[in-house]
Amino acid sequence: MKLPTKFAHLGRPDPKLGTAVNPDITRASTLLFEKAEDLYRQDIRSYGRHGSQVHDAVEDAFNTLENGAGTILTPSGLSACTLPILANVKAGDHILITDSIYGPTRYFCKGHLEKMGVETERYDPRIGGDISTLIRNNTSVIVSESPGSLTFEIQDLPAIVKAAKDKDVVTIVDNTWSAGLTYNPLNLGADISVHAATKYMGGHSDIMFGAVVCREKSMAEKIAKTRKYIGMATSPDDAYQILRGFRSLTTRFWHQERSAFELASWLSGQDFVAQVLHPALPDHPDHEIWKRDFTGGGCLFGVVLNPTSEANVLGLINGLKLYGIGFSYGGYESVAIHCDPQLNREHGPKLDGPLIRFGCGLEDANDLKHDIKQSADRVF
Repeated sequence: MKLPTKFAHLGRPDPKLGTAVNPDITRASTLLFEKAEDLYRQDIRSYGRHGSQVHDAVEDAFNTLENGAGTILTPSGLSACTLPILANVKAGDHILITDSIYGPTRYFCKGHLEKMGVETERYDPRIGGDISTLIRNNTSVIVSESPGSLTFEIQDLPAIVKAAKDKDVVTIVDNTWSAGLTYNPLNLGADISVHAATKYMGGHSDIMFGAVVCREKSMAEKIAKTRKYIGMATSPDDAYQILRGFRSLTTRFWHQERSAFELASWLSGQDFVAQVLHPALPDHPDHEIWKRDFTGGGCLFGVVLNPTSEANVLGLINGLKLYGIGFSYGGYESVAIHCDPQLNREHGPKLDGPLIRFGCGLEDANDLKHDIKQSADRVF
Protein backbone atom coordinates (compact mmCIF):
# COMPACT_ATOMS: atom_id res chain seq x y z
CA MET A 1 0.00 0.00 0.00
CA LYS A 2 1.40 3.40 -1.02
CA LEU A 3 1.90 6.29 1.42
CA PRO A 4 -0.94 8.48 0.05
CA THR A 5 -3.37 5.63 0.74
CA LYS A 6 -1.95 4.96 4.19
CA PHE A 7 -2.12 8.64 5.17
CA ALA A 8 -5.74 8.81 4.00
CA HIS A 9 -6.72 5.99 6.36
CA LEU A 10 -4.39 6.20 9.38
CA GLY A 11 -6.04 7.05 12.68
CA ARG A 12 -9.61 6.92 11.42
CA PRO A 13 -12.21 5.41 13.77
CA ASP A 14 -14.04 2.22 12.85
CA PRO A 15 -17.31 3.30 11.18
CA LYS A 16 -20.55 2.73 13.03
CA LEU A 17 -23.78 4.70 12.78
CA GLY A 18 -22.78 8.28 11.99
CA THR A 19 -19.08 7.93 12.92
CA ALA A 20 -16.90 10.98 12.24
CA VAL A 21 -14.16 10.47 9.65
CA ASN A 22 -11.43 11.76 11.98
CA PRO A 23 -10.69 10.95 15.64
CA ASP A 24 -12.13 13.19 18.33
CA ILE A 25 -10.12 15.97 19.93
CA THR A 26 -9.81 15.23 23.63
CA ARG A 27 -9.09 18.37 25.65
CA ALA A 28 -8.11 17.33 29.15
CA SER A 29 -5.68 17.91 31.96
CA THR A 30 -7.17 15.67 34.64
CA LEU A 31 -7.98 12.09 33.68
CA LEU A 32 -10.35 10.25 36.02
CA PHE A 33 -10.10 6.64 37.15
CA GLU A 34 -12.74 4.31 38.52
CA LYS A 35 -10.35 2.67 40.99
CA ALA A 36 -7.64 4.27 43.14
CA GLU A 37 -5.21 1.43 42.38
CA ASP A 38 -5.26 2.33 38.67
CA LEU A 39 -3.97 5.85 39.25
CA TYR A 40 -0.30 4.82 39.34
CA ARG A 41 -0.31 2.22 36.60
CA GLN A 42 2.52 2.63 34.08
CA ASP A 43 0.74 0.99 31.15
CA ILE A 44 -1.93 3.68 30.73
CA ARG A 45 -2.10 7.46 30.53
CA SER A 46 -2.57 9.16 33.87
CA TYR A 47 -2.57 12.83 32.87
CA GLY A 48 -3.59 14.95 29.88
CA ARG A 49 0.01 15.95 29.18
CA HIS A 50 0.71 12.36 28.14
CA GLY A 51 -1.42 12.58 25.00
CA SER A 52 -4.66 11.23 23.58
CA GLN A 53 -6.05 9.16 20.72
CA VAL A 54 -5.27 11.81 18.15
CA HIS A 55 -1.65 11.96 19.36
CA ASP A 56 -1.41 8.21 18.86
CA ALA A 57 -2.63 8.61 15.29
CA VAL A 58 0.00 11.27 14.56
CA GLU A 59 2.75 9.08 16.02
CA ASP A 60 1.56 6.22 13.79
CA ALA A 61 1.72 8.54 10.77
CA PHE A 62 5.34 9.50 11.47
CA ASN A 63 6.35 5.90 12.14
CA THR A 64 4.76 4.92 8.82
CA LEU A 65 6.48 7.79 7.03
CA GLU A 66 9.98 6.97 8.28
CA ASN A 67 9.69 3.25 9.05
CA GLY A 68 10.29 4.18 12.69
CA ALA A 69 9.93 2.11 15.85
CA GLY A 70 8.71 5.03 17.94
CA THR A 71 7.88 8.73 17.61
CA ILE A 72 7.96 11.49 20.22
CA LEU A 73 5.86 14.57 19.48
CA THR A 74 7.01 18.06 20.47
CA PRO A 75 5.45 21.54 20.38
CA SER A 76 7.79 23.01 17.72
CA GLY A 77 10.39 22.06 15.15
CA LEU A 78 13.19 23.47 17.28
CA SER A 79 12.11 21.43 20.31
CA ALA A 80 12.19 18.34 18.08
CA CYS A 81 15.79 19.20 17.17
CA THR A 82 16.94 19.86 20.73
CA LEU A 83 15.08 17.17 22.70
CA PRO A 84 16.96 14.13 21.30
CA ILE A 85 20.27 15.90 21.84
CA LEU A 86 19.36 16.69 25.44
CA ALA A 87 18.30 13.09 26.02
CA ASN A 88 21.67 11.73 24.89
CA VAL A 89 24.24 14.04 26.49
CA LYS A 90 25.64 14.63 29.96
CA ALA A 91 28.17 16.98 31.54
CA GLY A 92 31.65 16.36 30.17
CA ASP A 93 30.46 15.12 26.77
CA HIS A 94 31.59 16.32 23.35
CA ILE A 95 29.18 16.51 20.41
CA LEU A 96 29.65 17.11 16.69
CA ILE A 97 27.20 19.22 14.69
CA THR A 98 27.32 19.93 10.99
CA ASP A 99 28.46 23.46 10.14
CA SER A 100 25.30 23.80 8.05
CA ILE A 101 22.90 22.95 10.90
CA TYR A 102 19.69 24.94 11.42
CA GLY A 103 20.78 28.13 13.17
CA PRO A 104 18.63 27.86 16.33
CA THR A 105 19.89 24.29 16.89
CA ARG A 106 23.45 25.62 16.79
CA TYR A 107 22.54 28.37 19.24
CA PHE A 108 21.08 25.77 21.61
CA CYS A 109 24.25 23.68 21.48
CA LYS A 110 26.68 26.58 21.83
CA GLY A 111 24.57 28.49 24.35
CA HIS A 112 22.57 26.15 26.56
CA LEU A 113 24.58 22.92 26.32
CA GLU A 114 27.88 24.61 27.02
CA LYS A 115 26.44 25.90 30.30
CA MET A 116 25.73 22.24 31.12
CA GLY A 117 29.36 21.31 30.47
CA VAL A 118 28.83 19.82 27.00
CA GLU A 119 31.34 20.87 24.33
CA THR A 120 30.09 21.47 20.77
CA GLU A 121 32.33 21.21 17.71
CA ARG A 122 31.25 22.01 14.16
CA TYR A 123 32.31 19.76 11.31
CA ASP A 124 32.53 20.26 7.54
CA PRO A 125 29.24 18.95 6.07
CA ARG A 126 31.22 17.26 3.29
CA ILE A 127 33.54 15.42 5.67
CA GLY A 128 32.00 11.98 5.09
CA GLY A 129 33.80 9.08 6.73
CA ASP A 130 36.67 11.32 7.81
CA ILE A 131 34.44 12.42 10.67
CA SER A 132 36.05 9.49 12.48
CA THR A 133 39.09 11.72 13.03
CA LEU A 134 36.96 14.11 15.08
CA ILE A 135 35.29 11.52 17.30
CA ARG A 136 36.75 11.48 20.80
CA ASN A 137 36.32 9.07 23.69
CA ASN A 138 33.69 11.43 25.16
CA THR A 139 31.80 12.12 21.91
CA SER A 140 28.17 11.14 22.48
CA VAL A 141 26.17 12.61 19.56
CA ILE A 142 26.59 13.60 15.91
CA VAL A 143 23.93 15.94 14.54
CA SER A 144 23.56 16.31 10.78
CA GLU A 145 21.15 17.96 8.37
CA SER A 146 20.87 17.07 4.72
CA PRO A 147 20.62 19.19 2.68
CA GLY A 148 22.31 21.71 4.94
CA SER A 149 20.39 24.73 6.13
CA LEU A 150 20.75 27.68 3.69
CA THR A 151 23.75 26.24 1.80
CA PHE A 152 22.25 22.85 0.80
CA GLU A 153 25.22 20.51 1.18
CA ILE A 154 24.37 16.79 1.00
CA GLN A 155 26.09 14.67 3.63
CA ASP A 156 27.45 11.20 3.09
CA LEU A 157 25.24 9.80 5.82
CA PRO A 158 26.13 6.09 5.45
CA ALA A 159 29.82 6.94 5.92
CA ILE A 160 29.05 9.14 8.93
CA VAL A 161 26.81 6.49 10.46
CA LYS A 162 29.50 3.82 10.06
CA ALA A 163 32.08 5.99 11.83
CA ALA A 164 29.59 6.76 14.59
CA LYS A 165 28.57 3.14 15.14
CA ASP A 166 32.21 2.09 15.41
CA LYS A 167 32.49 4.43 18.44
CA ASP A 168 28.96 3.94 19.84
CA VAL A 169 27.92 7.52 19.01
CA VAL A 170 24.25 8.45 18.50
CA THR A 171 23.36 9.95 15.10
CA ILE A 172 20.57 12.51 14.71
CA VAL A 173 19.45 13.85 11.32
CA ASP A 174 17.25 16.89 10.71
CA ASN A 175 15.11 15.56 7.87
CA THR A 176 12.70 18.47 7.52
CA TRP A 177 13.67 19.41 3.92
CA SER A 178 12.48 16.12 2.41
CA ALA A 179 9.35 15.70 4.57
CA GLY A 180 10.54 12.11 4.91
CA LEU A 181 9.16 11.43 1.44
CA THR A 182 12.41 11.60 -0.53
CA TYR A 183 14.99 10.76 2.15
CA ASN A 184 14.97 8.19 4.93
CA PRO A 185 17.89 8.52 7.35
CA LEU A 186 16.71 5.60 9.49
CA ASN A 187 16.97 3.25 6.52
CA LEU A 188 20.51 4.54 6.03
CA GLY A 189 21.38 3.60 9.61
CA ALA A 190 20.81 6.81 11.56
CA ASP A 191 19.37 6.48 15.05
CA ILE A 192 16.98 9.46 14.96
CA SER A 193 15.21 11.46 12.25
CA VAL A 194 13.80 14.86 13.21
CA HIS A 195 10.99 16.84 11.59
CA ALA A 196 9.79 20.40 11.96
CA ALA A 197 6.20 19.35 11.30
CA THR A 198 5.38 23.05 11.35
CA LYS A 199 6.30 23.02 7.68
CA TYR A 200 5.03 20.36 5.27
CA MET A 201 2.82 18.49 7.73
CA GLY A 202 1.13 21.66 8.91
CA GLY A 203 0.96 22.82 5.33
CA HIS A 204 -0.79 26.14 5.97
CA SER A 205 1.73 28.18 8.02
CA ASP A 206 -0.63 28.38 10.98
CA ILE A 207 0.69 25.82 13.45
CA MET A 208 3.94 24.79 15.17
CA PHE A 209 4.79 21.15 15.82
CA GLY A 210 7.71 18.73 15.83
CA ALA A 211 8.42 15.02 15.72
CA VAL A 212 11.37 12.83 16.71
CA VAL A 213 11.30 9.46 14.93
CA CYS A 214 13.56 6.69 16.23
CA ARG A 215 14.88 3.56 14.55
CA GLU A 216 14.79 1.57 17.78
CA LYS A 217 12.10 1.45 20.46
CA SER A 218 14.63 1.77 23.29
CA MET A 219 15.80 5.13 21.95
CA ALA A 220 12.20 6.34 21.61
CA GLU A 221 11.56 5.37 25.24
CA LYS A 222 14.68 7.22 26.36
CA ILE A 223 13.67 10.43 24.59
CA ALA A 224 10.04 10.11 25.73
CA LYS A 225 11.29 9.89 29.32
CA THR A 226 13.29 13.09 28.89
CA ARG A 227 10.23 14.82 27.42
CA LYS A 228 8.24 13.75 30.48
CA TYR A 229 10.93 14.96 32.90
CA ILE A 230 10.97 18.48 31.45
CA GLY A 231 7.18 18.73 31.13
CA MET A 232 7.06 19.06 27.35
CA ALA A 233 3.64 18.44 25.82
CA THR A 234 1.65 19.01 22.65
CA SER A 235 -1.90 20.28 22.37
CA PRO A 236 -4.59 17.87 21.06
CA ASP A 237 -5.81 20.65 18.75
CA ASP A 238 -2.35 20.99 17.24
CA ALA A 239 -2.00 17.21 16.87
CA TYR A 240 -5.35 17.11 15.10
CA GLN A 241 -4.18 19.75 12.62
CA ILE A 242 -0.99 17.81 11.90
CA LEU A 243 -2.96 14.62 11.32
CA ARG A 244 -5.20 16.54 8.94
CA GLY A 245 -2.10 17.79 7.14
CA PHE A 246 -0.89 14.22 6.65
CA ARG A 247 -4.02 13.45 4.60
CA SER A 248 -2.88 15.78 1.80
CA LEU A 249 0.88 15.75 2.46
CA THR A 250 1.99 13.79 -0.60
CA THR A 251 -0.23 15.72 -3.01
CA ARG A 252 1.03 19.08 -1.78
CA PHE A 253 4.66 17.98 -1.49
CA TRP A 254 5.01 16.63 -5.00
CA HIS A 255 3.54 19.79 -6.48
CA GLN A 256 5.98 21.91 -4.49
CA GLU A 257 8.91 19.63 -5.25
CA ARG A 258 8.26 19.83 -9.01
CA SER A 259 7.86 23.62 -8.89
CA ALA A 260 11.13 24.02 -6.99
CA PHE A 261 13.07 21.94 -9.50
CA GLU A 262 11.50 23.80 -12.42
CA LEU A 263 12.35 27.18 -10.90
CA ALA A 264 15.86 26.11 -9.93
CA SER A 265 16.54 24.87 -13.47
CA TRP A 266 15.17 28.10 -14.97
CA LEU A 267 17.13 30.33 -12.59
CA SER A 268 20.35 28.51 -13.50
CA GLY A 269 20.14 30.18 -16.92
CA GLN A 270 19.42 33.73 -15.73
CA ASP A 271 22.08 36.42 -16.21
CA PHE A 272 21.86 37.77 -12.65
CA VAL A 273 22.48 34.33 -11.07
CA ALA A 274 25.94 32.97 -10.26
CA GLN A 275 24.88 29.58 -8.86
CA VAL A 276 21.75 27.69 -7.89
CA LEU A 277 22.00 25.50 -4.78
CA HIS A 278 19.64 22.60 -5.43
CA PRO A 279 21.08 19.06 -5.05
CA ALA A 280 18.89 17.69 -7.87
CA LEU A 281 20.74 19.85 -10.39
CA PRO A 282 23.61 17.98 -12.10
CA ASP A 283 26.11 20.78 -11.38
CA HIS A 284 25.55 20.61 -7.61
CA PRO A 285 28.79 19.42 -5.92
CA ASP A 286 26.98 16.65 -4.06
CA HIS A 287 24.64 15.57 -6.86
CA GLU A 288 25.97 12.00 -7.00
CA ILE A 289 25.41 11.43 -3.28
CA TRP A 290 21.95 12.95 -3.63
CA LYS A 291 21.13 10.52 -6.48
CA ARG A 292 22.33 7.60 -4.36
CA ASP A 293 20.47 8.43 -1.13
CA PHE A 294 17.43 10.50 -2.17
CA THR A 295 14.43 9.66 -4.33
CA GLY A 296 13.51 13.28 -5.05
CA GLY A 297 13.87 16.86 -3.86
CA GLY A 298 12.00 19.33 -1.71
CA CYS A 299 10.36 22.74 -2.05
CA LEU A 300 13.38 24.74 -0.87
CA PHE A 301 16.57 25.84 -2.66
CA GLY A 302 19.12 28.65 -2.70
CA VAL A 303 20.21 31.14 -5.35
CA VAL A 304 23.61 32.83 -5.24
CA LEU A 305 23.44 36.12 -7.13
CA ASN A 306 26.30 37.64 -9.07
CA PRO A 307 28.16 40.11 -6.84
CA THR A 308 25.86 43.06 -6.25
CA SER A 309 24.89 45.56 -3.57
CA GLU A 310 22.73 44.71 -0.59
CA ALA A 311 20.28 47.31 -1.85
CA ASN A 312 19.82 45.29 -5.05
CA VAL A 313 19.29 42.07 -3.09
CA LEU A 314 16.65 43.69 -0.92
CA GLY A 315 15.13 45.37 -3.99
CA LEU A 316 14.77 42.02 -5.74
CA ILE A 317 13.01 40.45 -2.76
CA ASN A 318 10.86 43.50 -2.04
CA GLY A 319 9.77 43.59 -5.70
CA LEU A 320 8.29 40.08 -5.58
CA LYS A 321 4.50 40.04 -5.61
CA LEU A 322 3.74 36.32 -5.14
CA TYR A 323 6.45 35.47 -2.61
CA GLY A 324 5.96 36.24 1.05
CA ILE A 325 8.97 37.49 2.98
CA GLY A 326 9.32 35.32 6.04
CA PHE A 327 11.01 32.37 7.69
CA SER A 328 9.85 28.74 7.49
CA TYR A 329 8.53 26.99 4.37
CA GLY A 330 6.35 24.06 3.35
CA GLY A 331 3.10 26.02 3.52
CA TYR A 332 0.75 26.74 0.65
CA GLU A 333 2.44 30.08 -0.05
CA SER A 334 5.86 30.69 -1.61
CA VAL A 335 8.44 32.56 0.47
CA ALA A 336 11.83 34.21 -0.07
CA ILE A 337 14.48 35.47 2.36
CA HIS A 338 17.87 37.17 2.21
CA CYS A 339 20.25 34.67 3.88
CA ASP A 340 23.47 36.66 4.32
CA PRO A 341 22.57 38.20 7.70
CA GLN A 342 22.30 34.71 9.24
CA LEU A 343 25.11 32.91 7.40
CA ASN A 344 27.61 31.64 9.98
CA ARG A 345 30.07 29.13 8.59
CA GLU A 346 33.48 27.86 9.69
CA HIS A 347 33.92 25.35 6.85
CA GLY A 348 33.42 25.19 3.11
CA PRO A 349 34.01 27.57 0.21
CA LYS A 350 32.86 31.17 0.39
CA LEU A 351 29.89 31.98 -1.83
CA ASP A 352 30.59 34.22 -4.82
CA GLY A 353 27.70 36.59 -4.11
CA PRO A 354 24.62 37.24 -1.97
CA LEU A 355 22.36 34.28 -1.14
CA ILE A 356 18.58 34.21 -1.44
CA ARG A 357 16.49 31.23 -0.35
CA PHE A 358 13.27 30.40 -2.18
CA GLY A 359 10.54 28.10 -0.87
CA CYS A 360 7.85 27.06 -3.33
CA GLY A 361 4.20 26.91 -2.36
CA LEU A 362 1.20 25.75 -4.35
CA GLU A 363 1.17 28.54 -6.94
CA ASP A 364 1.73 27.76 -10.61
CA ALA A 365 5.44 27.50 -11.41
CA ASN A 366 5.19 29.74 -14.48
CA ASP A 367 3.59 32.48 -12.38
CA LEU A 368 6.45 32.19 -9.89
CA LYS A 369 9.01 32.48 -12.69
CA HIS A 370 7.27 35.55 -14.08
CA ASP A 371 7.24 37.14 -10.64
CA ILE A 372 11.00 36.70 -10.19
CA LYS A 373 11.68 37.96 -13.72
CA GLN A 374 9.59 41.12 -13.36
CA SER A 375 11.41 42.01 -10.14
CA ALA A 376 14.87 41.17 -11.51
CA ASP A 377 14.23 43.21 -14.67
CA ARG A 378 13.59 46.27 -12.54
CA VAL A 379 16.64 45.78 -10.30
CA PHE A 380 19.39 44.58 -12.66
